[in-house]
Amino acid sequence: MQIASLKARVSAEEWQLRCDLAAAYRLVAAYGWSDLVFTHISARIPGPEHHFLINPYGLLFEEITASSLVKVDQECRKLSESSFPVNPAGFLIHSAIHQVREDAGCVLHTHSRAGVGVSAQQCGVLPISQQSTFVLSSLAYHDYEGVALREDERMRLQADLGTASFLMLRNHGLLAVGRTIPDAFLNMYVFENTCRIQIDAQAGGELVHVNPAILQGMQEVMKTATAGLGAGVAWPALLRKLERMDPSYRT
Repeated sequence: MQIASLKARVSAEEWQLRCDLAAAYRLVAAYGWSDLVFTHISARIPGPEHHFLINPYGLLFEEITASSLVKVDQECRKLSESSFPVNPAGFLIHSAIHQVREDAGCVLHTHSRAGVGVSAQQCGVLPISQQSTFVLSSLAYHDYEGVALREDERMRLQADLGTASFLMLRNHGLLAVGRTIPDAFLNMYVFENTCRIQIDAQAGGELVHVNPAILQGMQEVMKTATAGLGAGVAWPALLRKLERMDPSYRT
């Protein structure tokens, strides 16, 4: 499948955003979090227009490139040429969050086996791992309302997420937001591992819960743990991983 390069037709800032977003799609596929073509990662293009990039509906995450990403406006009108549609359910969830969260430069949503498994548990995320302490410091829940096609769900999604970085979509999956694409990816990495650990631990003996006092101030702890770099401490290494695997994401 050949898609003409957009590198010479968009700004340097948009091209970098496209490369980072394509990298995030490839990494989601590499880590086994994808669900064929049925979930999405969106990124806001800087500027007052509220334009953002999202995946062309019909491509596997491992096929996505910087040039294949579709630019759309807040009403899901395509602003870049593409023979692929945009998934209306994916658009509703992502655009609802971008609409009210100026700090959410990237929204990442998955239907992973562990994530859906925990989302179906009444208890939700349990404080039983170091990973869970970061998630619980900024976690919200949204009840399942069926496939997200109704406009009136937007307001409930927005209200339920509030200012949180992690949203558990009950009976559906996981959603993470970040100021940047690397931030959202790192948040999802921690969220996904939290759920995998919980499912694995529940197959064993009695669970030990983390002392509630430890859950306080976890955002500052994360800054210290990443030497103040946040996701920037891991993102360059992840890009090197992609370069070794398949550098075509940046075409």
